Amino acid sequence: MANDRISLPSGMGGLTRYFEDTKSKIEFKPGHIITLAVVIIVIELILHAGWL
Repeated sequence: MANDRISLPSGMGGLTRYFEDTKSKIEFKPGHIITLAVVIIVIELILHAGWL
């Protein structure tokens, strides 16, 4: 029974690679994200200052 061992390949060392085959339907440009962040910061500053 001790001789019934299963031999597995040791090439990957436990690492798994995942590939993205699908594209997201929603894509943002980096400029849009920066603009959104700036707008949120300005709104937060206005609300914190009590101008509204």
